[in-house]
Amino acid sequence: MTKKQLNESVAYLKNKGFDQPEIGIVLGTGLGKMVDEIKNPIEVHYNNIPFFPLATVEFHTGKLLYGTIEGKKVVVMQGRFHLYEGYDLVDVTYPIRVMHALGIQQLFISNAAGAINLDFKKGDMMLIEDHINLQGGSPLAFKNVAEFGDRFADMSEPYDPKMSAKLNAIATREGIALQKGVYVSVVGPQLETKAEYRMLKILGADAVGMSTVPEVIVANHLRLPIVAVSVLTDECDPDNLQPVNIEEIIAIAGETEPKMIKLFKELIKEI
Repeated sequence: MTKKQLNESVAYLKNKGFDQPEIGIVLGTGLGKMVDEIKNPIEVHYNNIPFFPLATVEFHTGKLLYGTIEGKKVVVMQGRFHLYEGYDLVDVTYPIRVMHALGIQQLFISNAAGAINLDFKKGDMMLIEDHINLQGGSPLAFKNVAEFGDRFADMSEPYDPKMSAKLNAIATREGIALQKGVYVSVVGPQLETKAEYRMLKILGADAVGMSTVPEVIVANHLRLPIVAVSVLTDECDPDNLQPVNIEEIIAIAGETEPKMIKLFKELIKEI
């Protein structure tokens, strides 16, 4: 990745009408309907943006959208990138750098995850308070990283406490249950074994997924405040583990999605 590549991507999007967005939003698996809330949307497919990766997962549509939600200019990723698609961590996080260069001041992230904390149930939402990176690498581990920010990014508070507190207050006000916990990111695409779920619980994880952490590391590198929510689509109980059903996971994400959209819209209104 070079500054020249980043500038080309940004220039292309500005030419399409992406004008000084205030908030960036990353939509996770089964959570794409927030794009229906965008007023006067401009949409660009990833494969048309210079130097952008392509989404290869069938339920990730692969579009960047710009418009307004609750009167604020937003840029929304409908479909994200994962290590398990064969990308490296610099590719996975390239869109975050593009959104930052376009002008975003805050980043909202959503994902679908499995509940390791057995007090949490499928269909719950979890506000991510901290994370564990088990993806075996860093999106900041490249030669010219110093051109983009400090090499040694601080991660003492990766999720913005003010935005998280606001989201929690909104959930309470709206009567929406919102768990809180630690998200662990693994490579995938295989799901975990019983022994692996036991290990992740010992490590202190409340939910497990295959995304989010690389984007959060880069956002911290760029000093972008982040709020992140997991929709818990399955229960990872090693003593009663059922075979994975991807269709059910997508369906549960879809059922919970309206509550997540409500939280994000209210937060957009308030910041």
